[in-house]
Amino acid sequence: MDSKVELYLKRARTEMNMGILLLKSSGTKLLNDFDIPEDETFYSGVISHCYYSIFYSAKAMLLTKGIDTKAPEAHRKTLDAFKKEFIDSGILDMKLLMIYKKMIVKAESLLQIFKSEKKKRGDFTYNTISQANIEPADESLKNAKTFFKHCNAYLNQE
Repeated sequence: MDSKVELYLKRARTEMNMGILLLKSSGTKLLNDFDIPEDETFYSGVISHCYYSIFYSAKAMLLTKGIDTKAPEAHRKTLDAFKKEFIDSGILDMKLLMIYKKMIVKAESLLQIFKSEKKKRGDFTYNTISQANIEPADESLKNAKTFFKHCNAYLNQE
């Protein structure tokens, strides 16, 4: 695996792990160690980190096709290129079929996860929503784990 692909995949894993840490730290006595009130939550941070896990997973996948999306509009470009290269072409379905055989997750559902988390990240990062609650944070974490797992499996088969 290319070193830049590995770096993006490691970043994706780190972002996912940050989401896990933030979700699990909410409402715990651990917060007292950092002089943070126990009623503080980090759900918007969970959503943001989970989105970035998906984003960097997709960027790692694209690098295997020689595509390195950059600013401006890196997020839109990444989503569009991921859809074109892995979904529309059918490549991802075939790889997932080879890797997981009957336990396949349809590629379209991975794209839908990416789109959904991109929108959610925008809503909870740039809008004036005070604090996201636990349900969307849990959903984001589940989505990031699913997306990362399948991208990681694909990349390790390359």
